[in-house]
Amino acid sequence: MSIFPKIERITFNASISHFFLMFGYKLFSLYFPLFLIAKGMSLPQVAYAYVLIYLPIAIFSPITGYLNHKINSWILIILGILGYAIYCLGMILIESFALFYLFQILLGISATLFFVSMRKILMAYKMENHNRAFAWFYSSPYYASAIAPIVGAILIYKFNFIAVFVVSLFLHFLNIIFCLVQFKNHTIKDVVSLQNKKTICFAKVCENYQNVFKKLKQKIILIPILICFSVLILSGFYRAFFVLFLKDLGWSQDLILFFVSLISFIFLPISFFTIKRIGKKDSENNIYQGSILTGILSIVLGGLGAFASFYSIFLVKFGQAISGLMFGSGRSGMLAKKLKEYPEEASAIDTIFSPLGVAIGSLFSGLIITFLGFNNLFIFGGIFVIVVVLAGKRLLTQK
Repeated sequence: MSIFPKIERITFNASISHFFLMFGYKLFSLYFPLFLIAKGMSLPQVAYAYVLIYLPIAIFSPITGYLNHKINSWILIILGILGYAIYCLGMILIESFALFYLFQILLGISATLFFVSMRKILMAYKMENHNRAFAWFYSSPYYASAIAPIVGAILIYKFNFIAVFVVSLFLHFLNIIFCLVQFKNHTIKDVVSLQNKKTICFAKVCENYQNVFKKLKQKIILIPILICFSVLILSGFYRAFFVLFLKDLGWSQDLILFFVSLISFIFLPISFFTIKRIGKKDSENNIYQGSILTGILSIVLGGLGAFASFYSIFLVKFGQAISGLMFGSGRSGMLAKKLKEYPEEASAIDTIFSPLGVAIGSLFSGLIITFLGFNNLFIFGGIFVIVVVLAGKRLLTQK
């Protein structure tokens, strides 16, 4: 029996495109907090910069969901990748700080086009196991993280930041070519048949959302969603401050680079077994187990204090990579199953959760970081997630 979990052609194409997108982005994204600090930003301002990137994704997701009714999803995916390419070009050419912020918004809109449309395809496609499909899709960034930061560091060291943006620009255009070939000539033959050929009006889309929200208000769906949202808020803490936490411990940029790359590299073979395990469990179990593990590990990380070492932090972050894959694929798999009649709306709602949770987490952590410090921030976030999980499960058992 193969160690590799089964993967459908549509899932393979989506995961490869996701890999290319994240490889281009992760060439420089690891250094973004350090870059902002070097620009003279305070810790709260670093957090607010992430709000500016992620909040537009949440705002524009319903619009992109509507566009998926009117336009073939693969076209919107290509437009999203093109937006990433334009962003790289802007980072090379612009000097105005105001334009810098506008391009962060452009990045958020581009991400919306890609992720809503890609999730819509995966949700609408009739496949054997949606949990496994989304586990493959969500594992792609880890594979990119195994190599991209190293390549980015070499390019920055040898040339400057312009070099990573040029290479990223090239990768995004390569991704566009891949999507044009694979989605149009192969997968798109199956996907087009899933598109609603009727001219759908705005009123009908509003009606769809009303039906979706009626389902989301059911306790059996709402509680797992709220649990996932609590984990995403905690993710906002880490997105804004984890790299700076390592820097505060005295780690050099080279050591931070090695640490992130090592986690992704070792996670690569482990992810295959994780995906198999995810595929065997139902969505709700993946959500509960992944969320509670994320919370516990965050408390452990914050509680290490003076005992924090390379190895202890590595074990915690490695565990969080596994738990993140569990609850993320569980959330998308559950929405794909529960909202299968409304793939466009379900994909928009699914895409809203991640950036909105990260944006709120980044904003809130920026407000309290100066009072709590890094360690207490992670402990507080972990306790918050565990309380939400336990309270949610208790509510589910009540009649």
